[in-house]
Amino acid sequence: MMDIADRLSLSTCWCSARHTDGYEMVKEMAGLGFGRIELSHGIRMSLVPGIQRAVEEGIVEISSLHNFCPLPASARHAAPNLFLPTSSDSREQALWQRYTLQTLIFAEKLAARHVVAHSGSVWFFFGSPERKLDRWIDHSGLEFAAMPESEDFIQKRDRVMKRIRRSAPSSMKRLKALMETVAPAAKERGVQLCLENREGLEEMPLDDAFAGFLEKELPDTDVFSYWHDTGHARLKHQMGLLDHEAHLEAMSGRLAGFHLHDVSVEGRDHQVPGTGLVDFQMIARFVRPEHTLVLELSPKLTAEEVRQSREAILSFLT
Repeated sequence: MMDIADRLSLSTCWCSARHTDGYEMVKEMAGLGFGRIELSHGIRMSLVPGIQRAVEEGIVEISSLHNFCPLPASARHAAPNLFLPTSSDSREQALWQRYTLQTLIFAEKLAARHVVAHSGSVWFFFGSPERKLDRWIDHSGLEFAAMPESEDFIQKRDRVMKRIRRSAPSSMKRLKALMETVAPAAKERGVQLCLENREGLEEMPLDDAFAGFLEKELPDTDVFSYWHDTGHARLKHQMGLLDHEAHLEAMSGRLAGFHLHDVSVEGRDHQVPGTGLVDFQMIARFVRPEHTLVLELSPKLTAEEVRQSREAILSFLT
């Protein structure tokens, strides 16, 4: 069985935007000590031939893909929410299905067993309550660290979440139906669709409903699993919307992998592990040999900070 150093992947979200040659992109990542990489949602079609060549030459293995991968031709930048599986528009649903199937096919070609996917969001005709909350936070000057103690923030947060909860059931019904349309293709290819926890308040499934949704609505463990993003969970923890450790415990039975990154005291995620608020010693207690481990780092980080991130994760998990 591979040790942590061999299992650890680096997501292409760190560098895909500045590369025009997929082969050179992969070589840069391998040069930082990674034998495995995740193809994130910024992989343009022009990068694909070079990536395939690098995989064929054994430079790296592909641990996972992030839907949509490769990008639809109409997209020039990372666009995981370009088409939403919760949409009520049949045309958007068809496009989500089309490009998710394309990602599953690409995963099979590259011998990747996991496709990480966002699960859509609720939509409000008269404007997003989450955006209104964001504007209030900006106007009030409330600091990220002060959120748990701010009564004004808690009242406004709860009011927003009440509206979101009222709208969630119809979105979740559409999510279930559309996920089921791609399940046969995933099963045939031996690829799991991994639903990722998200940082947005309006994104689905709501955290306290996540475990029940998978258990009751998407019970096929060969096809559907959970993907834990440490930074997203810590952001929600700070907002008082979940307890990070309790959430991981609730989801551990369906857990397939991790996006590993830290959150700064100012609330910026995708930072070097060990430099911020995420408790990686707690995270380590939930890591199992079968889990896929992916560093998902900001493109603003330097190559040296990527090396630092790798060493930090190895220190926490070994």
